[in-house]
Amino acid sequence: MKINTLLLSMLTIGILNSCEKAENETPQPYESGVIVVNAGNFSDNNGSLSLLQRTGNTLVTDIFLKENLRSLTGSLSGYCEVNGKGVILVDNSTAGKDVVEIVDAGTFKSIATIPSTEIENPRNAIKVSETKAYISAWDATGDFSNFFKNPGYVAVLDLSTNKIIKKIAVENGAEDLQLIGNEVYVGNSGSVKNTISVIDINTDAIKQTIPVGLNSEIIGADASGKLWVFAGNELQKINTGGKTVENKIKITSSNSAKSPGAFVMSADKNTIYFTHSFYDATDGWKQKGETYAFKTSASVAEAKTPFINRLFGGGMAVDPQTGNIYAGLVPSYKQAGYVFRYKSDGSLIDSVKAEIAPGKFYFKK
Repeated sequence: MKINTLLLSMLTIGILNSCEKAENETPQPYESGVIVVNAGNFSDNNGSLSLLQRTGNTLVTDIFLKENLRSLTGSLSGYCEVNGKGVILVDNSTAGKDVVEIVDAGTFKSIATIPSTEIENPRNAIKVSETKAYISAWDATGDFSNFFKNPGYVAVLDLSTNKIIKKIAVENGAEDLQLIGNEVYVGNSGSVKNTISVIDINTDAIKQTIPVGLNSEIIGADASGKLWVFAGNELQKINTGGKTVENKIKITSSNSAKSPGAFVMSADKNTIYFTHSFYDATDGWKQKGETYAFKTSASVAEAKTPFINRLFGGGMAVDPQTGNIYAGLVPSYKQAGYVFRYKSDGSLIDSVKAEIAPGKFYFKK
């Protein structure tokens, strides 16, 4: 009985000490909030990452420079996190200068740098396991007469070694990535083969391709698990079990000069937000338009009544925690942009001055 009492006392003291230690630990400066990916001006190679908290409008600017005393030196095309590590995609305007920076996701201190000899024109990155990320890459030549001469690929990044261990050849202009179950769906912006690729993340190999049409943009999976793609100027709903296109929907508008883009799925996976825009030749070719919403259960998609009467050229994203919409406003590529935040009903929350060309967002837990 005395022994059991002693053990119980020791166990209690151990638990209290453990709790006290956890409470006294200093929070890491970047462990929560929203990472804003500022693309910068491509020719100026001045992209940056900012941190914005979910409440309040304080923006911590250029956090990589702040923590590492060196700039990223390129346009930024993407960011993701895998098991405490951040993966930053840097696309430099000079050939042979692209890199992938790996940082501690809580402190943003540099851990490793993958040079352009290993990856060229990185576009998007996603976590596929606790030790692995996929990175889409164009492998473009820079020859504007035939920009997508080389096939695109998906690079397999092993975060246990911080090295690229494989490149999976896909269609030209590999761009969007969507993980559903044990498969990653790859869209492209420069292929003439009219397909999206399906990769098995267990084997890091292509299982099959699905015919969808030109320039496929992966939007995301809806509440029923169906994959939505915009390709060949149509919204397409794909059955991921049978790998077949179930439905195709044209976006109709009274203004045929406008084009849809910047598609993003709502937090509840029942709505797709998108912009509808054109370049006004009578006003210095300024991009103009609005933002609309489409229910995934609807049989028609109309750009008729704006959901938000504003255009966001930088792109949009939805916070999975709050359902709030984050949108990047880019006045020009020579001045600071703004991050606008809206509730899921389209009402404005606030706007925050950001850095140059805010366009992508990563939502930390």
